[in-house]
Amino acid sequence: MSPYKGQTGLKRIFNAAGYSLDGLRAAFTGEAAFRQLVLLNVVLVPLTFLLHVSRVERAILIMACLLALIVELVNSAIEAAIDRISLERHPLSKSAKDMGSAAQLVALGMIAIVWAVVLL
Repeated sequence: MSPYKGQTGLKRIFNAAGYSLDGLRAAFTGEAAFRQLVLLNVVLVPLTFLLHVSRVERAILIMACLLALIVELVNSAIEAAIDRISLERHPLSKSAKDMGSAAQLVALGMIAIVWAVVLL
């Protein structure tokens, strides 16, 4: 059991919210790819409200955009953890980082496909 898991109730919720905000801040300040995805979301999410689509289609368009942000956060976390372990080049480290990058590529492809299917 981790010594950092001692909080319960509202204190745990407030701590978790703070950690989450710290993670978002770290991603935004330290990861150019995350900032680019935030910019893409700043453009695409409001655009969904200008399109003549159903509420379900709008929700799907927005979810595809937000999923790319989630994947980028996970990808950045994988990279940070690998770099924390060692900066030495290792085939397993490369594979882990490459798989995180591939996950982001799939998420970006999903944005393109979902938007194309809904709009065309």
